[in-house]
Amino acid sequence: MARLLREVPRLKFSVSYTTRAPRGHEQSGQSYHFISREQFEERLARDEFLEHAEVFGNYYGTHRSVLDQAVAEGRDLVLDIDVQGAAQLKRKLPEAVTIFVLAPSRQILEQRLRARDEDADAVIERRLGDAAQEIRNYCLYDYVVINKDLDESAATLAAVVRAERVRRTRIEDQIRPILATFQK
Repeated sequence: MARLLREVPRLKFSVSYTTRAPRGHEQSGQSYHFISREQFEERLARDEFLEHAEVFGNYYGTHRSVLDQAVAEGRDLVLDIDVQGAAQLKRKLPEAVTIFVLAPSRQILEQRLRARDEDADAVIERRLGDAAQEIRNYCLYDYVVINKDLDESAATLAAVVRAERVRRTRIEDQIRPILATFQK
């Protein structure tokens, strides 16, 4: 994700809201927007989230304002969300492009989680169990990137973004004036 954001212009990363406490060096506004459960539920009641989920007793969600801001800035919004959130997003914004990033195996995912050295064994086991459930939903996504090699995966993500930016339906407003120049 970080490579995609560095290498492809006009992208904006969505910083999610959460009710969980910050971990390690996380800072509000960079890692997440940390808010209380009450504040989250108030925003939820006002339908302020594009998507949200409750995971392990904590809420996570993408505030609508981040999409509005990205559109105003002429940028494409990038979200890092789970399958629940992706399904909600597709219902609200059918034109959204979804990409499932899949580890090449359970063993490799476990190695990667342990190498990060951020979570206790019980948390890693729970995350692996969740991953086993989530991968069953890969067919609901527009694209699947099997994350074997970081360079190749980053290049594939960038290729998807670039291809989607020139999808005919997305650039009709640019095509029509060109066509008009060919009219006699």
